[in-house]
Amino acid sequence: MNFACDSQPKAGGRGAVILPAATPHAPLHRGRPANGGFTLLEVMIAAGILFMCLFAILAVLASSLRNARSLRHLPVDAGILASELSLTNKLYEGETSGKFDEPFADYEWSQNIQEVSSNKLFQADFIVRRRSDHAVESQMSILLFRPESPAGSLEGGTGR
Repeated sequence: MNFACDSQPKAGGRGAVILPAATPHAPLHRGRPANGGFTLLEVMIAAGILFMCLFAILAVLASSLRNARSLRHLPVDAGILASELSLTNKLYEGETSGKFDEPFADYEWSQNIQEVSSNKLFQADFIVRRRSDHAVESQMSILLFRPESPAGSLEGGTGR
């Protein structure tokens, strides 16, 4: 540092007063560097606050999507019955019916199986209805070839 020295004593003073000389590039405050950047601690705190806000928003979004999904109406398709019947090796002519388990407990089904050709070609008709008002929700017809099935009505059999 440069010190300016005043050789003339002041009135009522005891001697020379020494004052530091002001330099043009010296900082006036000591809290932050002259270039104005952020410290690592400030950046880490800001990033932490940002991530807490983002995760709170994501939690609210996930909760609202889960609630919207629970309000959605699940359609009941007769394809459920058709896929189950396609796993069997033998078909028997006749009509059967039943009720679904959860989550489709408000629905009932019926199926009618007929032999449509003497070479063991069967047609299966499926109908799914609501139990409350018996409105048809879904229906489907499929053809299945099952040579191991017993003689049907076209071959003089009795079916079951």
